[in-house]
Amino acid sequence: MAGFAKTVVLSAALVAAMGVSAQAAQCGKTGAGFEAWKADFIAENQGRFSKGALGALAKTSYSTKTINADRNQKSFKLSFDQFMAKRGGRTIASKGKSLKRSNAALFQRIEARYGVPAGPLIAIWGMETGFGSYMGNQNTLSAVATLAYDCRRTEYFTTQLNAALKLVQTGTLSGASTGAMHGEIGQTQFLPANVLKFGVDGDGNGRIDLKNKADALASTANFLRGHGWSAGSGYQPGQGNYGAIQGWNAATVYQRAIAVIGAEIDGG
Repeated sequence: MAGFAKTVVLSAALVAAMGVSAQAAQCGKTGAGFEAWKADFIAENQGRFSKGALGALAKTSYSTKTINADRNQKSFKLSFDQFMAKRGGRTIASKGKSLKRSNAALFQRIEARYGVPAGPLIAIWGMETGFGSYMGNQNTLSAVATLAYDCRRTEYFTTQLNAALKLVQTGTLSGASTGAMHGEIGQTQFLPANVLKFGVDGDGNGRIDLKNKADALASTANFLRGHGWSAGSGYQPGQGNYGAIQGWNAATVYQRAIAVIGAEIDGG
């Protein structure tokens, strides 16, 4: 234990020498402590992220809209029929068939590379953003910083914040990037950590931009493959690829909706 005590003393001395708070950033349940948390987080992560990324974080603000959205996720408590009606399942399936035809070459390329057919990709695309018609207007970095600070799911969203800062470093995101209330971005609404892990360049321009249709759909297929999707297997409940759909969203009604809408699109 003597060696441990000596290490603690030395570590404390090093922290003090660097001018960094020895106390880790503390979560909170209101916006009152956000600025102090942010300052601590930035101090703790000097050298881990670029000055530009930490500078972007310094400009973020506490998002009450994000907190309100996080506390009021009611649609997943609906029955399946209610959920489908609220999310416009029939409309998504109908328009999805048309989009499958008009983007046939893109979906053929994606299926050849990832083994995922058009149906479930289009279902996700329609469910998430109405085929790109609304991708959100919440500042992405503020959203994930707010949720990383909030005590409800601090660890999970700290991971998302770290990923977002890495994406700012690479230029995939900026401090001005916008998306959904929890920090999801793009046409199929990827959280930052999933952008890092599964984001791909679907149109061959050398960049990953999930507001771009081809990049978003290819990345979604890559996500499903990364969650166990096997080419040629079914994706309805009880079939081999349903587990990959479950990886996309934890809500049972959402999973079933993707499977049902996808099957209608693929069969039409």
